Amino acid sequence: MIVTRTPFRITLGGGGTDLPSFYEKHGGYVLALGIDKYMYVALNVPYADRKIRLHYTQSETVDHVDDLKHELAREALRAHGIRDAIEIASVADLPAGTGLGSSSSYLVGLLTAIRAYLARPASAEEVADEACHIELEILKKPIGKQDQYMAAIGSLTELHIARDGTVRVHKISLPSYAIAEFLANTHLYYTNVQRVTTDILAEQSKALATPSSAVEENLCKILDIGYRIGEAFRAADFHRFGELMHEHWVAKKRLSNRVTVDAAERLYDHVRAEFGVLGGKIVGAGGGGFLMLYCPEKGKRLTEFMESQGMSRLTYGAEFEGSRVVTNLLTSRSIHYHLSQDADARSVQREPTLS
Repeated sequence: MIVTRTPFRITLGGGGTDLPSFYEKHGGYVLALGIDKYMYVALNVPYADRKIRLHYTQSETVDHVDDLKHELAREALRAHGIRDAIEIASVADLPAGTGLGSSSSYLVGLLTAIRAYLARPASAEEVADEACHIELEILKKPIGKQDQYMAAIGSLTELHIARDGTVRVHKISLPSYAIAEFLANTHLYYTNVQRVTTDILAEQSKALATPSSAVEENLCKILDIGYRIGEAFRAADFHRFGELMHEHWVAKKRLSNRVTVDAAERLYDHVRAEFGVLGGKIVGAGGGGFLMLYCPEKGKRLTEFMESQGMSRLTYGAEFEGSRVVTNLLTSRSIHYHLSQDADARSVQREPTLS
């Protein structure tokens, strides 16, 4: 068995500018942080038959990869020529639909496991690019590139996206005390709402097709705010980050009437007035998931109030590694696997060899 561990992420600046419909016109920029909440993917090879077994919130047992309903697993296996004889299971620290990049964490974790299984090493950037190709080009999902790169790389990372889609990665190094200050004051509260972000992102991409649209104008503002958030982080000026978060809140809610709801708006206004919250955001595309608030002074009182509203605080830390293999028992058992040369039946063959 091979087990991979892949981090989730929180976006700190520039979210939405990683959509192709935007960066192809203006370029994109995202600052995000990998966190110590993970997607785990386990890969094993069956001994008794050649079926594919896939376990997630549902279970599938099929004879051929083309029969899989799970799009990400199907295309990841296809990309590496695996047609049958595989079992894959996944579990996560947090539920899907919470704005922390779970789908891409699953895909990157699965690709990392497959590459370990087939002894096909690749850099983190190569795995991220492969995941982007599957989600954006093969499956045509209306999403951006930050989730795949952050899942593969982790850390406190800037993504500079050129108009041709190439991504330049830069990690920001801060002293441990600065990271601790940021984590102590940046609260994450679960809203108990799960949502599918692709609908919101598809709406934004459609709006960007109209020249000089309001969505494009506000994403340009978010791009500028993102750059300024990056500057604040490099200076470890988190008070400035909090202020810029509020600017981001105002710009982002203009992207779609589904980014925030009236109840969230009222709650946000209240905590800013009562607890000294400088800024906040709905993590992800919006509509639910986690609410992030920067509160430098009255954090305990804020937490008590949010819990009274039925929203528990998520305790989290920074993750400075990306997707990686944490268990590889297939290698230790000295079992060798080969791809069949038969073009009509390309599948993984198992040939046990005594050590």
